[in-house]
Amino acid sequence: MHQNVVIKGLKNIQASQLVSIGIGYTGIMHKRDRTYLNIEGTLIIKGKYSIGRGCRIAIGKDAVVTIGSGGFINFNTNLIISNALHIGDNCSISWNCQFLDDDYHTINYPGKKESENSINIGNKVWIGSGAQIYKGTIIPDGCVIASNSVVRGVFTTENTLIGGNPAKVIKENINWS
Repeated sequence: MHQNVVIKGLKNIQASQLVSIGIGYTGIMHKRDRTYLNIEGTLIIKGKYSIGRGCRIAIGKDAVVTIGSGGFINFNTNLIISNALHIGDNCSISWNCQFLDDDYHTINYPGKKESENSINIGNKVWIGSGAQIYKGTIIPDGCVIASNSVVRGVFTTENTLIGGNPAKVIKENINWS
């Protein structure tokens, strides 16, 4: 853990292997960037994982965030979770991303469809810088989310390039390394 990491709710974090927080350097971070984790709910990290400097992670009282092994969250990414977030194994989450699983306000109108609030990210997903992932989103295994995309919805085809605002499938049968 870097010296500029603040964790509230350490007892609510379950990790089976080494988790580095704020350690890695990627070139445009500042040594004084602070990382804040406010874990009122539960954070489960299933294997070796890295959380970058400057990240903000807030997990609400009844919320559960489950993160697989072998991946990372790059610097200045925000996870604001009131319900549930699942991130699979070997996922690469770039810098300045945002995950938000609640609207925090209600807008009512005739014919409004209710959606699930949780976010589910499959295995080996790459989320490009500046992407915003909102409530009810499901991203299957092997997908890539283009930088600066706004993603809300259920995607069902594995190994696709998803991008835009609103995000849509751009290309199928992709492979990334």
